[in-house]
Amino acid sequence: MNMSLVKLEDLVSLTKRRGFIYPGSSIYGGLSGTWDYGPLGVKLKDNLLSSWKDFFVDSRIDMYMVDAAILMNKKVWQASGHVDTFSDPLVECRNCHNRFRADKIDLKKCPTCGFLDSFTDKRDFNLMFSTKIGPVENIIDKENNSDDESLIYLRPETAQGIFTNYKNIIDSFYPDIPFGIAQHGKAFRNEISPRDFIFRSREFEQLEIEYFVNPDEWTEKFELWISLIKQWFSIIGLNSKNIHEHEIESSERAHYSKRTIDFEFDFPIGREELMGLAYRADFDLSNIERLSKKSMIYKPKDGKPGFVPHVIEPSFGVERLIMAVLSSAYKIDEINGESRIYLDLPILLAPVKVVVGPLVKNNQLLVDKSKEVFELIRKDIKDVVWDDNGNIGKRYRRADEIGTPYCVTIDFNTLEDGSVTLRERNTTKQKRLDFKTLVDHIKNK
Repeated sequence: MNMSLVKLEDLVSLTKRRGFIYPGSSIYGGLSGTWDYGPLGVKLKDNLLSSWKDFFVDSRIDMYMVDAAILMNKKVWQASGHVDTFSDPLVECRNCHNRFRADKIDLKKCPTCGFLDSFTDKRDFNLMFSTKIGPVENIIDKENNSDDESLIYLRPETAQGIFTNYKNIIDSFYPDIPFGIAQHGKAFRNEISPRDFIFRSREFEQLEIEYFVNPDEWTEKFELWISLIKQWFSIIGLNSKNIHEHEIESSERAHYSKRTIDFEFDFPIGREELMGLAYRADFDLSNIERLSKKSMIYKPKDGKPGFVPHVIEPSFGVERLIMAVLSSAYKIDEINGESRIYLDLPILLAPVKVVVGPLVKNNQLLVDKSKEVFELIRKDIKDVVWDDNGNIGKRYRRADEIGTPYCVTIDFNTLEDGSVTLRERNTTKQKRLDFKTLVDHIKNK
């Protein structure tokens, strides 16, 4: 299916109908910018995370994984510049009082009420969620006062949890440079106008790596990371034709960046940022050193003079990756004159790898044999599902819509010769196999 024909509403409908992603708090009318993952969404996300970790962390000898706390000392966000600079331009319509990001709308006409020239002047809106820590808050609030000591923030990115653990990793493991520290975790941004399904939300997950390098080698390592990112995109099924490298001009880069490439993707909502690769130089470690009064100098093992490492940061948003994967996988074709929707997911990402069931469910011999085959497959392959609901055609359609690569059907011939029907998702072709060789056949695909 042509990418331009994939509509956002198609993805939203399929993911809700088949138990991938639901609107957050929907039973109470929802909460803007929040989403809940259903059983298949959890599996898809877990498989994506496993692929990322296998490729970028576990397969390497220069990578360390951390899991930093979400709540951090507010000095972290002062040192990183988030307190002073992490903001979006906000305008409010004087007629309907809805608020918008000024850089995302036509300022001549309100997109909600249609009034012309109704917006207030632009003002900076800090995107960090603030909260209070400790028991003082209620007392202070009753006095209509404030308590700066109790003010903290929900982290707007996971990167700072890595930087604050840089010295811990040095002290504990004394790694050779270059080396990386990786983290997967939740982040929170008080988006003015969350939109476009899971593309821009207030609660999301990040996959971030800070790769610490000798300042003299950053260019070479930056190019290496470009290559690695492209390799992984191919592994998770993203077509290179839909991926575009956008070199960010100096005037548009984040305050910490000396070079940034945005990898953009042709989403159903248009070409938008999928992830970023930034050269942060020594911005973060130098600021930490200045504010904490602790040395961030790395001392080479060969006795050469120490230095504060520079940093290359590949930063992935989980939700945008999932949206890109689903957009790429969403296909429509025609089978026997009927339209069919299926997800062409790579087998490593598919939330269900195999669906097993009897040709008909009212024959106990077929049911018993099907359960035997089901248990056999489960011993060696994760994510196998039993399904005997409805006729075989409807079962195939359900399996196709959730991206299941293979369906195994037990029929009357199975009772006679031990062979089963193996159906392949993309082609819908079927073949007979001895069920004892079934697992090896699937695993070798």
